[in-house]
Formats: sequence, C-alpha cells, structure tokens
Amino acid sequence: MAKATRSADQADSLHEQVLNNKLSITAPDDINDAELFLLHKLYKHLFLPELTVSKLQFSDIRNWHQWWFSTLYTWAGELRDVQMSKGGFPFATPQAFTKEIPRFETQYLNAFPLLPSLPEDEFIQLLARCHVDFVLLHPFRDGNGRIARLLLDVMAVKAGYTPLDYTLWNDNKVFYFKSIQAGVAGESQHLERLIRDALPQRQ
Repeated sequence: MAKATRSADQADSLHEQVLNNKLSITAPDDINDAELFLLHKLYKHLFLPELTVSKLQFSDIRNWHQWWFSTLYTWAGELRDVQMSKGGFPFATPQAFTKEIPRFETQYLNAFPLLPSLPEDEFIQLLARCHVDFVLLHPFRDGNGRIARLLLDVMAVKAGYTPLDYTLWNDNKVFYFKSIQAGVAGESQHLERLIRDALPQRQ
C-alpha cells in the first residue's frame, strides 16, 4: 500500500487556477488536496489488496478517470472536444481520437496479459512508447499526466514490479518534457532511462 500511495502522491502538476467544479471549490490548494485524496482512493481501489485489473481496454482508462474525478467535475471520464497544447506542444486533435484510440489499444493495451513474460529491456521500451503516445493523445480535459502515470503503474504491477517512484521525474521536469518531445520524434532512449531509474526491482 505504501508504494501505491507514494506513487499517487507524486502528482505531475498542481492547479494554479481552479476549474469549475461540483463542490464550488475556489482555492487552488483545496482543489489540489481534493484531487489527491480521490487519486489515493483510486489507487487503493485498483491495487489493494492486489491488482484488480486482469485485462486492459481504453474504456478502463476512461473509467479510472471517471471514478477519480466524478465527485468534482461533470466531464469526468469524457474525451475532450477541444484542441489543447502545452508549451507550444500540440496534442492530438479530438477528431483524431476515432483512429488513434483504437491504435493505442491495439499497440499497447492488448499486450497487457503478456507483460509478465517480457524481458525487462523490452518491457521498458514498451512503457516508454506507451507513455509518449498517451501524453500525445491527451484524451481528457485535465488529469492526463496522472492517469498516464497510473497506467504505467498498472502495467508495472502486472509485469511483476511495484508502482514506479517518480521522484526523479518531478525533480527533472525539463528533462522529462524534452524526453517526451524526443519520444515523439522516435527517440525514446531518454524516457527509457527515466523509466528504468523509476522502476523498482522485479518481484
């Protein structure tokens, strides 16, 4: 439980402005605390007493988002319908979801039952490509980074590891962002390094 909780604690970003929410929360610290509390509950639901995920589809990821955010936001679990970017980096258009989500599911999620048998190097390469593609897809209005990390954690536990320790990622955000950009260009070795450093020993 401690390792799953630690992973949930390592949020990728905090709100400086508060999105409209069901609880009429207006203070950034309060909405961040609420999101973290609910993320803890989601981690416990998925990982305790053991991983409850036996197969993985994109609908499961939407369900995680809905389960996490439904207390706070009306759009929990819904795919975004507006174009988004960050730091001049454009994410996939909503119109591309009909093609890109099935591709993501086929390329990564369908491999879920095979993860325990993958050699570590091959597994890390798969995680790196999966993470880059999910970040680029950016399917939700908010919470994409934390859901992307949850997906890595679920895949890691399925493969016989414990959830990743993202401390190094949080301490080196510029390198992480550049690693994502390099991954989009087909150079995933930098993100593979980050994943290898964050991945505990296989159990």
